[in-house]
Amino acid sequence: MIGTSIFDYIFIRVCIFILHLIAPLSVLYCLSSLVYSALFHATGILQVWATLEAAFYILVYHPRRLYLQRAANHPTPDCRQRRRALFQSCHKNIPDPERYLTKWFMDAPASEIKRENVKDFFRWAFLNKSVPNKVDDEELEEFVVEMEMLLGRKIELGKGSAKCFSLTLGKVDMLHRSLAWYLCVFVVDTVASSYLRYYSFDFHSTSLLRLPTVFPFRPFGLFTPYRSPAKTLTYWHHRHTSKNRLPVLFIHGIGIGLYPYIDFLAELNLENEVNELDGEIGIIAVEIMSVSFRITGEAPKKEEICREIDCILRAHGWGKFVLASHSYGSTIVTHLLHTPHLAQCIGPILFIDPITFLLHLPDVAYNFMCRKPIRANEHQLHYFASKDMGVSHTLFRCFFWSENILWKEDIQNRRVTVALAGKDLIVNTEIVKEYLTNNSGVRGGKRSEDKTWEGNELDVLWFPHLDHGQVFDKKITRERLVKITRSYCDRKE
Repeated sequence: MIGTSIFDYIFIRVCIFILHLIAPLSVLYCLSSLVYSALFHATGILQVWATLEAAFYILVYHPRRLYLQRAANHPTPDCRQRRRALFQSCHKNIPDPERYLTKWFMDAPASEIKRENVKDFFRWAFLNKSVPNKVDDEELEEFVVEMEMLLGRKIELGKGSAKCFSLTLGKVDMLHRSLAWYLCVFVVDTVASSYLRYYSFDFHSTSLLRLPTVFPFRPFGLFTPYRSPAKTLTYWHHRHTSKNRLPVLFIHGIGIGLYPYIDFLAELNLENEVNELDGEIGIIAVEIMSVSFRITGEAPKKEEICREIDCILRAHGWGKFVLASHSYGSTIVTHLLHTPHLAQCIGPILFIDPITFLLHLPDVAYNFMCRKPIRANEHQLHYFASKDMGVSHTLFRCFFWSENILWKEDIQNRRVTVALAGKDLIVNTEIVKEYLTNNSGVRGGKRSEDKTWEGNELDVLWFPHLDHGQVFDKKITRERLVKITRSYCDRKE
């Protein structure tokens, strides 16, 4: 994530402006060349590129945009008793009830958030429904009454003009990406792949028949001798030769794939000289193509991705491993923890900028999808991540908060470290920190300095001056994550 300086703002706005103009200018150029062909006769290369961009915009982007608007396939709602338990867990972890409602209703005036509006919100959030049904009225009324108790006021009868941000029911909001942008993605992917090969990682591709399902094309998939045992998941594997330490499974976040994490993954074994007799720590870095700025298939369902990760782990004979994740990757960690036979294989866990804790609060959804960008980092997030067609479809059609939320109780009896950035533009890390550290026997520290809150099993690592993802950018902060991961790999601790 870039900074918030004037230079960063100008740079990111210029980049967005140029990228956003490529498609309309290409279409205009092609139309003009048809009418005034004599004027454009000598510009063959430009003509070819503009034609490709215009064709991509008209024949690929727009049909795909319409295709991705299909309704979400919501999971079957839990029984009423479980929904009640989930509601209670959420209800007792709402620090500011008025803000909670206002943000879920996209900053609508409180006077326009009336009883039926709140029922619409709870109907989506807990029942996965959009159409009123008399069968659900009693349960929804109970939820509204408890919300009134939390607010300390009555919610006005009727229905106001406020619209709740029912993520999986709304329009998949995306912006066009040019072929020039996908060329940049191709270059970054090739550079990342080259670095990973340099650091002795082997690429495990899907079958040759599935290679065309990812755009931009990935040439490493043609030349690697290794095939993934999973149907859709690709991954990079560093062989595990250590006799006394656990290997590491890493799951990345939304972005341009594994490129931002190369140094972190490489440094896990850079100081291995002191352990030459023991061997190297094995690493599997799974690739989630649907959130990696690619054109590909939709994000796998939780059962599917757990099944495929299980296939990968079995293929390499991993019975126990350390689990590390960044940002969106924490949702997959949640699925793994909720899958009993996989949860038994998970050792210590490192969460970096996780989004899953207190996911019922509106901050993650609002900041990622609704907020009007002002600062440079917000513009970067809005254009390059939020409006990417793969990312947008994943969040609007495949992201079900009740499946992805993680509570402290879910990580009890495990050694866990949660790394949080004080200036995170996505997660309300102050609230998450308070939730994780309060009433858990952890020790506090100075908020103006990097600090670790240490508990018996749960540690919270706090970087007050960093934004989302910036912990990987500098060696001094990245080194702390590396040391924690290495210590977790030690079977004796």
